[in-house]
Amino acid sequence: MRKKVVVLGAGMVGRAMAIDLSQQNDVLSVDRDQQALALLGNHSNLTTTQADLGDASAVTHVIADADIVVGAVPGFMGFRTLETVIRAGKNIVDISFFSEDPFELDALAKAKGVIAVMDAGVAPGMSNIILGSYHKEMNVRDYTCYVGGLPRERSWPYEYKAPFSPIDVIAEYTRPSRIVENGELVERVALSEPELIDFPGVGTLEAFNTDGLRSLVRTMKIPNMIEKTLRYPGHIALMRVLRETGFFGEKHMQIGDQSIRPLDLTTALLFPKWKLGEEEEEFTIMNVIVEGLDNGKAFRHKYELLDRYDPATKTSSMARTTGYTCTAVTQLVLDGQYDRVGISPPEFVGETSGCLETVFNYLKDRGVVYKKNSQEG
Repeated sequence: MRKKVVVLGAGMVGRAMAIDLSQQNDVLSVDRDQQALALLGNHSNLTTTQADLGDASAVTHVIADADIVVGAVPGFMGFRTLETVIRAGKNIVDISFFSEDPFELDALAKAKGVIAVMDAGVAPGMSNIILGSYHKEMNVRDYTCYVGGLPRERSWPYEYKAPFSPIDVIAEYTRPSRIVENGELVERVALSEPELIDFPGVGTLEAFNTDGLRSLVRTMKIPNMIEKTLRYPGHIALMRVLRETGFFGEKHMQIGDQSIRPLDLTTALLFPKWKLGEEEEEFTIMNVIVEGLDNGKAFRHKYELLDRYDPATKTSSMARTTGYTCTAVTQLVLDGQYDRVGISPPEFVGETSGCLETVFNYLKDRGVVYKKNSQEG
């Protein structure tokens, strides 16, 4: 029996998810931007409607008949949108990557009997699902994740395009990076501790600290955990100059007779240069490394992902790797394979028997393939 799915947000990733979910369900895609909705074109079992997703009453109205909701709004809207959906008593799988603590909504979700999976993208998301599965089965001692989404063509000056909300990218460069060292939670400045790493099929990239562990610092008692973002070499220096000069500042300043936030000026200048074209080729790269003891033996498990823009479907790699992970988890909830009530970070999905394998198979069917290499000792 087909289910009713409402996808909130029709950006690049939201559109890919709506199309994917419409293969097995009846999908309603919602956005305030009619042009974004128009890009969905004509697909069976997929309809669209225009609504202001910043308006809680409008969200409540459009999800009234939903069996499940998928959240794909920008991060600054994510927490309140999640709260609205939970209050409406609807299950939700979300990729908005907001900065607020989702566990503040755990009691509400449990009271409403709602399954709410947050951060269900690629990283956070698939990386957490992998770690959650191993955390249940072995004594994990070290977790490392390197991840990035980049354009195939390197264009001066930034050699970067934002495959998701650009304002969320800037937040990665300003928010302190939380990592775990020797069992202790520590903070590093974002963009710090750079590494140059060679990746087959891509070349040399630079890795740096960002706050990618998110829920893992609370849910996983693992001695050492770190996530680093990947960019083309030189990007760190450019972003540090902008940050340290104050271009990412959020406090108003007076310039002549105008009061502006530096961040607003910066985004107005940067975003046109960072805009990823609808058919622009890009790729997503991720390495997840899990090390520890299994029945007293040392093991190292490494998962490698290198996914590229799909010209046949005109779907970006970030939409594929992020969006299809989210739709896989959505289908897990719809099929009853994942039924934990309350707020669930994706590592909880990974800890649930059979879910990791199901998600891997779902992604493989869509051409998103993780290569695994395991070593003993």
